[in-house]
Amino acid sequence: MSDYTDIQDTSVGKKAGGPVGWLDDRLGLAAGAKKLMPVRKVFPEHWSFMLGEIALWSFIVLLLTGVFLTFWFQPSMAETVYDGPYAPLRGLEMSQAFSSTLDISFEVRGGLLIRQIHHWSAAIFVAAMIVHMLRIFFTGAYRKPREVNWLVGLGLLTLALVEGFAGYSLPDDLLSGTGLRFVDGLVRSIPLVGSYLEFLIFGGEYPGDVIIPRLYMAHILLIPAILLALIGAHMVLLVYQKHTQWPGPGHTENNVVGYPLLPQYAAKAGGFFLVVFGFTTLMGAMLQINPIWLYGPYNPSEVTAGSQPDWYMGFVEGAVRIMPPLEFDFLTYTWSLNVFIPGVLLMGVLFTALGAWPFVEQWITGDKRDHHLLERPRNAPVRTAFGVAGMTMYGVFWIGGGNDIIATKFHLSLNAITWFVRIGWIVLPIITFMITKRICIGLQRADANRILHGYETGVIERTPDGSYSERHAPLSVPGQFVLTTHDRLPALEAPVEEDANGVPAPHGRIERLRARFQRFYYHGAVDKPTEHDVEHAAEHLAEHNGHPVTLGEDFQGVSETGIPRSH
Repeated sequence: MSDYTDIQDTSVGKKAGGPVGWLDDRLGLAAGAKKLMPVRKVFPEHWSFMLGEIALWSFIVLLLTGVFLTFWFQPSMAETVYDGPYAPLRGLEMSQAFSSTLDISFEVRGGLLIRQIHHWSAAIFVAAMIVHMLRIFFTGAYRKPREVNWLVGLGLLTLALVEGFAGYSLPDDLLSGTGLRFVDGLVRSIPLVGSYLEFLIFGGEYPGDVIIPRLYMAHILLIPAILLALIGAHMVLLVYQKHTQWPGPGHTENNVVGYPLLPQYAAKAGGFFLVVFGFTTLMGAMLQINPIWLYGPYNPSEVTAGSQPDWYMGFVEGAVRIMPPLEFDFLTYTWSLNVFIPGVLLMGVLFTALGAWPFVEQWITGDKRDHHLLERPRNAPVRTAFGVAGMTMYGVFWIGGGNDIIATKFHLSLNAITWFVRIGWIVLPIITFMITKRICIGLQRADANRILHGYETGVIERTPDGSYSERHAPLSVPGQFVLTTHDRLPALEAPVEEDANGVPAPHGRIERLRARFQRFYYHGAVDKPTEHDVEHAAEHLAEHNGHPVTLGEDFQGVSETGIPRSH
């Protein structure tokens, strides 16, 4: 007999039942909750899905700490004389924005901790979003019907970068002011309209006296509102389209295996939020970040030695630093292409390519089916290779953004680093593309070999003629399922040039181009074994007593996951 008591029958439930029932009778909360909240929505179980949750919970931490900071921060560029407790800056002229940030750091109880939690959360927010989108890219989670959600995520990432830069600039310290000056240069480099845009943004010639208030309103109101709207749209699409899941026994394109939203997933998500909040708080308490009192107030005539942007914008600065001089006068305008191409055009090309990729891949493969099972990166060698090549290019530009620090710390030539980046951003992605593709194809062959010949048990046998061989054992059925659940490679056909009457086929050139891309996309990929191959391999292993392995008392081999069996 169970000792469980329904909550409505407990003393607390009876007391709360009256007010709750009163509200439900008048507002229909229960019925509305059932319609608006899919309480039986199922979420699959895998660690990689936590990456998106880290971004979400970091954003919540940003909102909570940001509200606290707004109580004391003064978004004004009006001049004041500092007379606070930090002696090295006492008596120095500075903006009220910088002065109020110092007051938050040294005079508001817990202010410095909240500032650092806020700054660390911003860095984690962007990092989690980037890694989360990399997971989506490498596993093909953006495929139909999730192309729109991929674009929503890309919009979230773009706004997160802008939001991070706006918050980074608000204290009006020398380091953030240098970054703001860098962005001013990017704006002015835009051909024809750059100078007009600068006057529009800064309210006159740089730095003006309105940029901090404008950034403040964008940082606390405009951009967060759009972020919240996009996050809401992202979650609604997630619920409507159902969650993707990794291949496994019982996992199909038509179901989701996992935990319902209430109560299991909600409890786990709440606990994970506390973990993220606690870890961020620990970082804010133990690891110093953005010590503005060491930089001092912003002065347009000064630059902090070794100035570096936040890590997620380092690739843009690196591209600008390595660009050869390319500037000329035309039509009474100065065309600073050495700034515009790497600083403005690069980001435009990058985000345009990311947004177009799902549709380009769909056009190349011709695959217009719905996909709810994730794809192992090795089973899409070209896509994975492109992703690694893009990461390599990003990393090379990142090195360029810190070329002065690297040269100083490692006693290297600044010119040598610059030329390495100039050459490396072209050569290294090509090399990593080829290496990654070969690794993926090698892993595909290894999977096919494990299916057909079993896995290596670690048991070595010696034959009467003195030769040695390793005993193989067949994979389990779940193991075979995971390795064979992906689609077979399509049969590539040459495009039709003309019909039976000799009339050229419509869109012939486009179809020929698509056929070339298809051959490139699938070239070298290894197809999975057929059902007949698997059955034949199972018979072969059975004839050779491949499983179970029982040789020896000291060592009985390893399992298919590489774990030694009991000795």
